[in-house]
Amino acid sequence: MRKSWLDMFAALGILSVLLSACGGGKTSVNEGGTKITSSGFECPEPSPRMDITSKELNLFVWTEYFPEDMLDCFKLVYNIKLNVDEYSANEEMYAKVASGGTAYDLVQPTDYIVPLLIRQNVVQELDHSRLPNMKNLDPNWMDRYFDPGNKYTLPYLAGIDAIVVNADKVKDIPTSWADLWNPEYAGRIISIDDSRTVISMTLATLGYSPNSRDPKQLEEAKNKLKELIPSIKIFDSDSPKSALIAGDVDLGIVWTGEAFIAHQEDPAFEFIYPKEGASLWSDNWAMLKDAPHADAAYAWLNYIMQGDVFWLTLRDFQYINPNLAAIAYAKDHKPEIYADYFDSPITNPPQEVFDNGFYSEDVGEAAALYDRIWTEVKGGN
Repeated sequence: MRKSWLDMFAALGILSVLLSACGGGKTSVNEGGTKITSSGFECPEPSPRMDITSKELNLFVWTEYFPEDMLDCFKLVYNIKLNVDEYSANEEMYAKVASGGTAYDLVQPTDYIVPLLIRQNVVQELDHSRLPNMKNLDPNWMDRYFDPGNKYTLPYLAGIDAIVVNADKVKDIPTSWADLWNPEYAGRIISIDDSRTVISMTLATLGYSPNSRDPKQLEEAKNKLKELIPSIKIFDSDSPKSALIAGDVDLGIVWTGEAFIAHQEDPAFEFIYPKEGASLWSDNWAMLKDAPHADAAYAWLNYIMQGDVFWLTLRDFQYINPNLAAIAYAKDHKPEIYADYFDSPITNPPQEVFDNGFYSEDVGEAAALYDRIWTEVKGGN
């Protein structure tokens, strides 16, 4: 769902994954037996090492959401083939896995779609006895409303959808979602291509629940959103920060990581938490019901949950990190990376942001109405 600050190397990174999966990655083993990735990163050993017989693992995940070193290290330490397919929307993922016939082992659903996966019997319960490194996860991101007891999911990364603005170029700085309708911003806005976030924030501007199922309220939100759509110059869920940094747009609705990177590039970019509440989310791991390589899936989950592995997400993907061991490792071994994360109100927002924010929740049969509204307003209907 979210992007790396190394987007300028995206094409090369994708090529690296493909080459490595086919055995063509430039990885090595030194005289001491340490596995080393093509970037020179020394791979930590699995702790604990899991017994697996599978020769491959199939992931279906958000686009460009993993440190290359993490992917390469898993392949090296377990001598396994890692196949990675990507998607850019939860609905895209759901449509593919719900239809059956896939060979995927693990997927990465965002919170609101997890209940649907469970209801449709698409995912299986996790065996917690095979997940000893669950202990590294922050209790605040466990046992959430969409999966009590974490029977089916484990958190990967979390974040916030809010407003980014170039304070050097925008005269009137927005403080609410409602401000986006200001004619001053017409043609200067970029938005993630996310129906739930954009419709939910529109509902919030009308004083309704961001997860309303009321057809009349949703129709009202549709009509209001139709007024905003012409002001949005670009819809981009791949790399919205790129247009911001290039100066093609001056403000927009973006994810935590995109705002962080834009601010790193130019401190004039500010991340504004709207008065009506920011949109909160978490991306999670889930194992498909008929996962063909469950042993390798458990090995993967345990390996990346290690603090000396998962800290790589702090380096490459600046979102809210639910792994306490990774944060502690960075604090002790990578203090500059830790400081960038801990000191930023983007990646470490104040508690009131969470208290005032909202999550996109499962809306049941109304999900079809959200999809129809999004299609119609983007199509000019």
